[in-house]
Parts: sequence; C-alpha cells; structure tokens
Amino acid sequence: MLSLAELERAGRVLDSEWRGARLDKLVEPGSFELVLHLSGGDVHGPKQGLFLLLSWRPKFGRVSALPRPRKAPARPPALAQYVKPRLEGARLREVVLRGEDRQLALRFEARDGARTELLLSLMGPRSNLYVLERDDVIVRTARPLSDTRRDLKLGEPWRDPEGAPAPKREDRFAAVDDSELLGAIQEEYGLREDREQEDRLRHQLAQALKKQRAALERKARALAKDSEAGAEAPKLERWGELLKGNLKRVGKKASEVEVEDFETGATVAILLDPKLDATGNMELLFKRSRKAMKKGVRAAQDTEALEERRSSLDALHAELEALGDQDEEALRALAERPDVARLLDRYLPKARTSGPAAAKPRKVWKLGKRELPTRLVPKCYKATGGLEIWVGKNDSGNDMLTTRLARGRDLFFHLEGSPGSHVILRVEKGEPPQEALLEAAELAVQFSKQKNATRAPVHVAECKDISKPKGAKPGLVYVHRGRIELTFEWGINPPFKSQF
Repeated sequence: MLSLAELERAGRVLDSEWRGARLDKLVEPGSFELVLHLSGGDVHGPKQGLFLLLSWRPKFGRVSALPRPRKAPARPPALAQYVKPRLEGARLREVVLRGEDRQLALRFEARDGARTELLLSLMGPRSNLYVLERDDVIVRTARPLSDTRRDLKLGEPWRDPEGAPAPKREDRFAAVDDSELLGAIQEEYGLREDREQEDRLRHQLAQALKKQRAALERKARALAKDSEAGAEAPKLERWGELLKGNLKRVGKKASEVEVEDFETGATVAILLDPKLDATGNMELLFKRSRKAMKKGVRAAQDTEALEERRSSLDALHAELEALGDQDEEALRALAERPDVARLLDRYLPKARTSGPAAAKPRKVWKLGKRELPTRLVPKCYKATGGLEIWVGKNDSGNDMLTTRLARGRDLFFHLEGSPGSHVILRVEKGEPPQEALLEAAELAVQFSKQKNATRAPVHVAECKDISKPKGAKPGLVYVHRGRIELTFEWGINPPFKSQF
C-alpha cells in the first residue's frame, strides 16, 4: 500500500499532468479495482491517454498507470453500473489529498455541470472507494461501510476519519522522475501481486496434495480392515462345514456349540446366532464366508489401485517441489492440468463472489406451460462429459423426476434395498462415460440412508423400464429390468461435488 508521502506525490502528478482530461471509458475489471481511461487535458493532446488504475486492495492499494487497458467483464459490476453514466464523458477538474490521511479525491465535472468525486481511501484492511456527490454526500461505496467505516452512512455527508494523522513515511520512488512515477508504482506493485498470487497458488497446491494424501491413508486403513476380514473367510467356511455335519447337536437358542474337527481331532467352538436354528446358522456361516472372501479379494484389488494413486501423488509432490520460486508459468500449467485441477476443485473450491454481478440467472423448470414449484425441482449436477445428473429432493420430487421429467434412455440410479433419492443421468447420443456412471452412483449413495457406508449396491436401469403402480405412495416405483453392478467404493473414486 502506498505511503502518505507517495500518495500525495502521485496526486500532485495527476493534478498537474491530467487536469482537464476527459474520462472516455470506465472499467471495473474485478474486485478492488477501477480503471479510468483518460485522454487530453490541459497538458496533453486529445490523442494522448492514460489508463489510470485505482486500487483499494488492502495490501496493494495504490493509484498507478497501466501499460494497457484491462478487459471489462461481460456484465459490469454494481459499482461500474452506477458510476459509468455519471462519469463517462466528464472532465477531471482536480486531484487533491483530503484530510491528513491517505485519501485521494478525484473530482469530475459532467457536461451538465454535475460534480462527482471518487475518493480513494487507503486504510489497510479498511481501504475503500467512495463516490460522493452534492455537498459531499456518500452515494455509493465499493465495499460495504460495515467493513470499512461503520461511522458513515449512505445518503449522509462524508467525514474524515478521526484520530492522529498518518505518518508520511519515506517515498520509495524518490529516485523516479515525476513523468514515470505512476508507471513505476504499477510495475512495483504488479510484481508484488504476481508474487503473492504465485505463493498462494503454491500453498493451495501443497494443501490439496496434503489432504489427498490424508484421504488415501484413511482408505488404506479401511482396506487393511477389509483384508483382515477376508482372512477370516476360510475359518468361517470351515465352521459351516463342521456345523453341517453336527446340526442335530445344536440346541434351541444356542449361542455356541462345540464339535470335533474330523481332520485334526481338535475340539472347535462355533459361535451361533441364538435367534436362528441350526440350519439358519449354517447358512449364515457360509454367507459370511462368501462375503468375507469377496471383501478380501476386493481389498487386494483396491490396494493395488491405491498404491498407483499413491505413486501418482508422490510424483505430483516431487514435481511441485522441483518448481523454482520464479517459475510462475510452470506453476500455473501444473495447476491447470486436469488431474491437479480436480484436486484443487475438490479440496479448495473457488469462493463464490457475492452481489448482483455474481448472481446467475435462475433456471426455470416447466412441465408443459406450468412452472414447477421449488420443492419439485431436482438438484442439478454436472458430470464427466458435460452430462447432467438430476437428484430428487423428496418423495413427490422423486415421482416428478422419474415419471415426468426423465426421458426413456435416461438412466435411473437408486440404492438397492434402502430409502433414498431417485438419481437420473441424462443420456445424450451414444453411451455415457464410465466416470459419469460412477458419479451418478455416488450421488445415489450420498442421498440415501446408507451415505456413510463404505460400499453399497446401486440399481441401474433405463427410465423406460420404470413404472409407478396406480395408487402407490409418493416415491415408490417398480423397476422391471436393470442391473446391480455398480458397487460404490467410497474413497476410491474422488467425491463428486460439482454443482451448478
């Protein structure tokens, strides 16, 4: 942020060099910045211009000259929408430091004589840009007054901040000629901003890799437990075989039975479920054995896949460590790679900006000419390949989604044998990508009673094979065909979070 001495000098240069200049264009390229395109004036000819940057960024607040104009956003932000019709075409009549602190006033006069003042206030975290009109009345601010000056209110006159005057401190650009001052300020602060953005991106990449490693370690522990369970499969199968030859020895509601192992001659104690009879316990042991065996086989396969992901993560970490401090281009290229971009989006999603400029047009859902009420509108997600995934919000929404909104070739996903939302993958031409199927299956698990399960079977069917029985309660449908082949493995596939 500029010191008081530097801001005072920059104001003098602007006032002496560009007094009388015409404001041809005004652009608000992003948060904390406003760019004024000035031309002509008392000193320069009409073909000479200045791209003047006013920045109220807390750490890098300044007034400086840009080497080239900034690109305007497709839709002007709120501040630009208000100021443009008042200032474009107006003349810069005066640039002056207000009060005894870092407050630079740029005063403009329109053709009809109306006066508007842009007051750049550099107060560290409370920096702001204020728009003043008749009798110094505050009509607009770049940041909310609650964040910068709680003692002021819109529609009331401006008051300089109370307290001791700010120290002038040194002029770090004292060796720079006045004619080059504004450009030198931008060069210095532009480099500082670039370095901060590079450091922030490097930190974000390191954090994403760290969180991904922690997720893989959690998955590794879960797979180790599955492997231990798989090791129990032979014992359970042996128990089942022994019990099969000793069914008559099992009493009612017995919790344990001792039998002789005919191969070793040893006595084996078999744990039983008192709620089941002898045959039921035998079938349960064989079922548990098969389940444990499948779990062990799957754990072995998933452990191999996990090791590959660990190796890829180690390579990414080494690649990040190898990048030099000045290699900004390579750092950004690394962050934009699809595999790295997915990690950043998963663990450090970009913060949504607030305000009118950030508002997206609401998608209107209609059935014929009738607009659907909000409670029947499904949640919408974007899957791999640009396909859409729709998720019902409630029982009535499930009915509307599956029987009215979905098309015949769309795919229906629902957790087998457990309550949950209906999930529809919108299918375009050809077969959907396998990744999109897995993402839809994950959403079916997330929006069900089994959302905390480590794995769960998901029923998949085409919507043309779904029907609703007459008089059935909301949310109940019959699936005439389909398959149960997508077993969701929590932690193997990255959690799906891209909502629009």
